[in-house]
Amino acid sequence: MTRLTIVRCALPLGFALLVGACQTTPVANAGFLTSYQGLQTKEGTLRVAVRDRRDEALASQIDHIVIEPAQLVPGAAGEGLSAEDVAKVLGEVDRQVCYELSERFTIRSGADADTSTVRVAVTRIAPTEPVSSGAAAVVNVFIPGPVGVRAPGSTGGLAAEAELLAVDGRQAAAVAFARSANVIGMDTPSLSRVGDALQFAEVFGDQVGDSFAPEDRPVRPIPTPDPCGRFGSRDRPAGFLTRLVTGLYVPEAEGVRPQ
Repeated sequence: MTRLTIVRCALPLGFALLVGACQTTPVANAGFLTSYQGLQTKEGTLRVAVRDRRDEALASQIDHIVIEPAQLVPGAAGEGLSAEDVAKVLGEVDRQVCYELSERFTIRSGADADTSTVRVAVTRIAPTEPVSSGAAAVVNVFIPGPVGVRAPGSTGGLAAEAELLAVDGRQAAAVAFARSANVIGMDTPSLSRVGDALQFAEVFGDQVGDSFAPEDRPVRPIPTPDPCGRFGSRDRPAGFLTRLVTGLYVPEAEGVRPQ
């Protein structure tokens, strides 16, 4: 039996054994939100841990928002991460939160009498181990289908919190989020120490949009000019092509910019 055949046979079994371990463990409250009261665990999630709440009546009154730059909670950066690594994660969180909220709210550059505030903090950055990730990209070439493998102990993650504050300071919505890369799954390996955290910034942005927007508020077309234009183009074909060719997530190709 060839090595490739062994991998093909073993993969379904390994996936079945590890699927129960795919759930990300929630992180403790970071103390960033003005209140954690009423946060409820979002059910039905397999790979992400989400706790959120929304005051539907209050959130429905909010349209104009200003998004404050993401902060880093003290002690949130994993061992060995540089200031540039952290700046990249904060910048990508800023970008993804802006992208998603711009489809639900009117984003302004500064606060005024009718502008609500979005506050965001990164509460954990778990480093990605680049050497093992590079090796995983090579191995995944021989594994059929979209599912790949990562070396145990080499995967990273991201945790973050965000809240929507009405003009009078009342918390209209809040979310606490955590996502860790899986050993078996569709998480793309990266040679960047923050490759996993950068990728999960997009997942966090999606969740912020879902948690903050009232249930009956439709997704809007992207305004012109784009209020998130300072972060670059929303379309990143170079990133997709790079992942397709190399099997790796490359921050530069994805347009990642430090905060």
